[in-house]
Amino acid sequence: MSCMIISHFYKLIKPTQVCRPLVPMSTNGSCLSTSLSPLSQFSLLHHRATTSTALFRPPVITARLNSTASPPPPVLIRSEPVFATAAPIVTPSRREDMESSYEEAIVGLKKLLSEKGELAPEAAAKIQQITAELTTAAATKDTFNPVERVKSGFIYFKREKYEKNPVLHAELAKGQSPKFMVFACSDSRVCPSHVLDFQPGEAFVVRNVANLVPPYDKVKYSGVGAAVEYAVLHLKVENIVVIGHSSCGGIKGLLSFAFDGTSSTDFIEDWVKIGLPAKAKVKAEKGDAPLPELCAACEKEAVNVSLGNLLTYPFVREGLLKKTLALKGGYYDFVKGSFELWGLDFGLSPSLSV
Repeated sequence: MSCMIISHFYKLIKPTQVCRPLVPMSTNGSCLSTSLSPLSQFSLLHHRATTSTALFRPPVITARLNSTASPPPPVLIRSEPVFATAAPIVTPSRREDMESSYEEAIVGLKKLLSEKGELAPEAAAKIQQITAELTTAAATKDTFNPVERVKSGFIYFKREKYEKNPVLHAELAKGQSPKFMVFACSDSRVCPSHVLDFQPGEAFVVRNVANLVPPYDKVKYSGVGAAVEYAVLHLKVENIVVIGHSSCGGIKGLLSFAFDGTSSTDFIEDWVKIGLPAKAKVKAEKGDAPLPELCAACEKEAVNVSLGNLLTYPFVREGLLKKTLALKGGYYDFVKGSFELWGLDFGLSPSLSV
């Protein structure tokens, strides 16, 4: 690419026959003979230098449904790394090519400036612009690349886990039968599959702010209701575990929000008020204790509120009575590296006849 820029630069020193894409071409794609002024030569050279690295276009992934004429399925479905394609999504060397092109373009522009003194004012401005662009590119050279992170993460998973457990993934291809349904917080530090070493197929997981389970409500909380119904009635999970954790931002918000009719958020306050019974109990028991102490107590008490709310789901109660389902609470303290687990007993007492 850099050679192309220098090649075009020398062609522009004198009027010549310029081939596409430096000048507009005729409809049959042939070259046009044109005489360019020094200023036009300079503008074209800069255009070539600044656009030479913009020719790379990542492939576009599309999907179609129920179409017999659709293209083959993505390579991921064919048990191959989705990024191991002929046209890679990321080409790390592209940045080096860009820097080299910019540097050689600057050299060429300076040479043109020395030969064409009348271009001095505009050429100086263009050189300053390209230098600034090159500096910006160098400054962002080591910034986080989300695509590269996803790519490397999947490649590691495919090589170290997927390909080393063919029997497991062959069974998962047939369906799932998890023993656990887990409610956990969306906090990035408390992934239940990581903390409890759940393997694929072991746990049906729902994550939300503050790991809350709302009471049965077909309208307001239908999303959570659908997950509980599917897990209990269709997947036949044997345990529902609600896991709280230390330093929970959702619980801190629950204790901090006034809930006086005003609202500073669109969704958060309305969601975390599911835990208001936990807040009331902790406030009554601990009074004016420091906020960190109140949070630690409320993080566990909110789990109990969620366990109680699960009892409002008729199919959960039925499972508990039939002994096909158990409810458990958990608490992960990632500061101390500890985990607590407790259960909720539910049943009917024997009838008494007098």
